[in-house]
Amino acid sequence: MEFTREIYWNVGHGVSTLLPMYLLTIAAIAVLARGAIQRIKVYRQGQVLNRFDQREIRLKELMKGVFLQSKVVRVKGPGFAHGLFFWGFGLLFIGTCLIVIQADFTDLFFDIKFLKGNFYLLFSIVLDVAGLVAIIMLAGLFVRRYLIRPKDLNSKFDDIVMHGLLFAILISGFVIEGARMAVTEMDTSLAFWSPVGLLFAKAFSSLDENTLRSLHLYNWWFHFALVLAFIVAIPFTKFRHIFTTSANYFFTDLGPRGALKTLDMEDDAAETFGVSRVGELTWKDIFDADACTLCKRCDDRCPAHNTDKPLSPMNVVNRIGEVAFTDPEANLIDTVEKDALWSCTTCFACQDICPASIEHVGKIIDMRRNLVLMEGEFPGEEVMTAMENTEVNGNPLGMGYATRGDWAEGLGVKTLDEDPDVDILYFVGCYASFDKRNIKIAKAFITLCQAAGVKVGILGKQEKCCGEPMRKMGNEYLYQTMATEMIELIQGYGVKKVITTCPHCFNTLDKDYRDLGFDIEVESYTVYLERLLQESRLKLKPEQLNCTYHDSCYLGRHNDIYDAPRRLIEAAGGKIVEMERNRSESFCCSAGGGRILAEEKLGSRINIKRVQMAAETS
Repeated sequence: MEFTREIYWNVGHGVSTLLPMYLLTIAAIAVLARGAIQRIKVYRQGQVLNRFDQREIRLKELMKGVFLQSKVVRVKGPGFAHGLFFWGFGLLFIGTCLIVIQADFTDLFFDIKFLKGNFYLLFSIVLDVAGLVAIIMLAGLFVRRYLIRPKDLNSKFDDIVMHGLLFAILISGFVIEGARMAVTEMDTSLAFWSPVGLLFAKAFSSLDENTLRSLHLYNWWFHFALVLAFIVAIPFTKFRHIFTTSANYFFTDLGPRGALKTLDMEDDAAETFGVSRVGELTWKDIFDADACTLCKRCDDRCPAHNTDKPLSPMNVVNRIGEVAFTDPEANLIDTVEKDALWSCTTCFACQDICPASIEHVGKIIDMRRNLVLMEGEFPGEEVMTAMENTEVNGNPLGMGYATRGDWAEGLGVKTLDEDPDVDILYFVGCYASFDKRNIKIAKAFITLCQAAGVKVGILGKQEKCCGEPMRKMGNEYLYQTMATEMIELIQGYGVKKVITTCPHCFNTLDKDYRDLGFDIEVESYTVYLERLLQESRLKLKPEQLNCTYHDSCYLGRHNDIYDAPRRLIEAAGGKIVEMERNRSESFCCSAGGGRILAEEKLGSRINIKRVQMAAETS
């Protein structure tokens, strides 16, 4: 006996079956295509953006994201459940394609059958197990969504349709298999290779053959109708994420992580700066709304959202989509709400964890730019004062620029104006220049460099704010003014390497300044000191210390620097007790996004919540 089965058993393989089946399939695909074209027209309201370069890298991102579900499974529980469901359902789809290929092409035209023998046995058991796994995982996701629903996980009619349709497709498939097996395989060794189908067959064993054939035939067409409904529903429900989320892996930003678009502030033809209408966004910004699955991972990790502020990264993305599809001329800022926009710390937690490669931060900054550059609005008077201080004194603290280098007195370090022949330029930053606690960091860094025989120079009173807080607050003009001045100054001295102790200065000089022509190597002090340690140029005398470590958002998520600071602490004798939220899951300190300039008036304080997390390590 050859292991195989008759495809289209009981249904027939003639014109009466194939003609309506293929005509209906073509019609369903046509509806899908029409719906997709309508949505593409909406995406095209956005500005041009090239996300088709570096195609080899993009294809790798697509394959990894889709077939390995690499971003989805980062969250255990629902992530693994979705991954297993995807793989199970995917195997069923492949199995269905193999059946169609054999029955309607290779066997029909070339008399070639490949679903037989040992391959058929493997085919049978793999598809049965895949179907069972898909049902169990779908049930688990259903329970999570409707019975033990996490806070703020909103369910829509889409979700009911999707769960119901998928359940019906999977279960009706096993009903068809069970009815067929009850007639053709009940007492054969082949039945054991379809264990789930066998269970259904045994459940139907009391029915006579005519009843089983009727059950099989009606369910076959019912199952087919469900599949058609699934195809038709794709562009009109969250099923569309099958394509849009997958495509978003291809469209992912391959530039420096978290880097913002640099505006041409000298463009005389520009009628507006920033974004207040859908048409001022890029097509990718609109497309992101269709890629979103409302999983709320971004909200779960957003420090603003988790301290009762009005920001929901998920809502920002989806409100853009709602406006794009319903009222493209509506004011986006009013729709998203200003307090939500000002609450963002640009910590990148939302974007880092998103399983759909959605880019939240740039959208928020673009709307802030419009508020600042076109409307002259800031989140508070204290922010406006900080901007004015920066324009006058080169720092947002209002300290006299002439005293910027006073912290270094007695350390034996010179300014580049005095001696430009140095190993490194230490770009100190505003807070390490003026804030008493941060000055200790600057002095310690100089001491360590001197101990390693490194000649350090500073800019002293010539140094000004790198412009990062201004840029993140939306004041692109002031940022570029500061940045251009610093770039010309630093490059004019012929510096070979710049080191920063401020994560925000590091990110700005290393990424943002590149768009303005800055071409000097920039390193974080943690990476630099750790290398000095490895080269045995810096020798430490360890002293036992129990501590915890806070991963700065702009060292960690923005620049993937996690190990260097930990190795430095361990080399100094420190024993680190990690906070629950550490590394890529670290919780923001609240100073990013220019929020260091603003009072935290809404909700509870982000920094207090982070300190409480540190206290929990004892």
